[in-house]
Amino acid sequence: MPEDKKKFRSASWFGRTDKDGFLHRSWMRNQGFPDDVFDGRPVIGICNTWSELTPCNAHLRALAERVKRGVWEAGGLPLEFPVMSTGETNMRPTAMLFRNLVSMDVEESIRANPIDGVVLMCGCDKTTPSLIMGAASCDVPAIVVSGGPMLNGKFRGRDIGSGTDVWRFSEDLKTGKMTQLEFTEAESCMHRSAGHCMTMGTASTMGSMAESLGLALPFNSTIPAVDSRRSVLAHLAGRRIVEMVKEDLRISKILKKEAFENAIRVNGVIGGSTNAVIHLLAFAGRVGIPLTLDDWDRLGRDVPTLIDLMPSGRFLMEDFYYAGGLPAAIRALGEHDLLHKDALTVNGKTIWENCKEAPNWNREVIRDFENPLVAHGGVAVLRGSLAPDGAVLKPSAASPHLMRHRGPAVVFETIEHYHERILDPDLVVDENSILVLKNCGPKGYPGMAEVGNMGLPPKLLERGITDIVRISDARMSGTAYGTVVLHVCPEAAVGGPLALVEEGDMIELDVEARRLHLDVPAEELERRRASWKPSLPTMKGGYQQLYVEHVMQASEGADLDFLVGCRGATVTRESH
Repeated sequence: MPEDKKKFRSASWFGRTDKDGFLHRSWMRNQGFPDDVFDGRPVIGICNTWSELTPCNAHLRALAERVKRGVWEAGGLPLEFPVMSTGETNMRPTAMLFRNLVSMDVEESIRANPIDGVVLMCGCDKTTPSLIMGAASCDVPAIVVSGGPMLNGKFRGRDIGSGTDVWRFSEDLKTGKMTQLEFTEAESCMHRSAGHCMTMGTASTMGSMAESLGLALPFNSTIPAVDSRRSVLAHLAGRRIVEMVKEDLRISKILKKEAFENAIRVNGVIGGSTNAVIHLLAFAGRVGIPLTLDDWDRLGRDVPTLIDLMPSGRFLMEDFYYAGGLPAAIRALGEHDLLHKDALTVNGKTIWENCKEAPNWNREVIRDFENPLVAHGGVAVLRGSLAPDGAVLKPSAASPHLMRHRGPAVVFETIEHYHERILDPDLVVDENSILVLKNCGPKGYPGMAEVGNMGLPPKLLERGITDIVRISDARMSGTAYGTVVLHVCPEAAVGGPLALVEEGDMIELDVEARRLHLDVPAEELERRRASWKPSLPTMKGGYQQLYVEHVMQASEGADLDFLVGCRGATVTRESH
């Protein structure tokens, strides 16, 4: 074996001349590999979240073949392996419960096998963060290849967006503005091609975060799933990962503090999902970068939202790609000194080299700084007596008239309690009320489900009221909208102030002042605390018990405490 190829990690499996080398190579030969694939070429793992139970990722098997072409062309050996696939649409109680489990699957699959570099095949919401977290804990060369957004939905002459419009349709159905027949007809019109949500939901946001962090090739986040250019990008990523291995371009060389700061600002400019907050905090924890909620507020507060996409705006991801894609949005940040231009990316160039000449073909979709969709986008981090460790709100999805509000609480102890009460015509609620949902945080649900954007009572919808303030320790789908305060920390299940809120308590929200205040005297809260009892999930044993015992709060990324940090790719022994 040539000396320059012995540096590859896989050489300790396939480069040996003893019994163990014989066994490793011999077993692999039953797949029909010729002799020379074991001559010291880099082994590229293709980590695939393909699954027919994850509709967003159901096309990744074919896309992985394109990656393999590129790997072979560049002189690598591509070996595909599966990991658990977390699909938002089918998994219960919530896909977020399993994000950390998948990251463990990815990390240990990489560490245990002869893998020199890895291509992360992802798409649906939690598949992107779980794969990045797992690979980051091994610190191997890695590149993200997303499945891409599906084509625009089309219903009765207009574009409709996955998730976003179903919330609207559901409310219209309650009030009789839409018939059951029309509601059913829209099903096949909304999701009409392979790919993930074509709104700026969590899937599109996390694809954009991967690209803005430097972990994916330019346009990875926006090329539609069924566009032939998606296959070209996968092919090129296969070539590039081989070069990255030879250059030893590991994740830790890309995920610097500057990369995270770029991503936070990109999230603001695209009107990205609040879920990105939790995921980037978890990424930072895996690579040892200090990142806090305050960084999100500091860096995103003055960033305007320029991308006019649902749920904040009008257009969809297909339109975003044709308008110039994420590089055009990043260029706008760079031209206004809101970008660390020297941040390194997986193609070996800086982020500015990739984006400085990116054209903007449609200034309705990608607006100018002088004509933003929302002047102050980003994610607002709120603190106060109700959220001493922070809570978040997405200004671009909220109603301006509710950004400063005081009102009485309508309290739901659990999501089941919410469903029991919300349709009651005798529920005491009006446009000034604040819906408060408890016990839906990381430990409380468990898994922190996307139930924070509680639907409004029919009695308000019938009056034409489409938004009121809602507060919870839950998350919200990236496709949803409204004046919704999320990720309240500490959560109710661990005795945070949210647990002590009672019906009728006055709550004050002031987004400009970043304040969330429960207007109840301290002595009254202490009286309530004395009688409060936790109501954690009752499942004993298995992963869910492990999760509840070790999950951290949303303000820390909701990772498991023992997974924080990089453990590297070293195996404890080379033979068996």
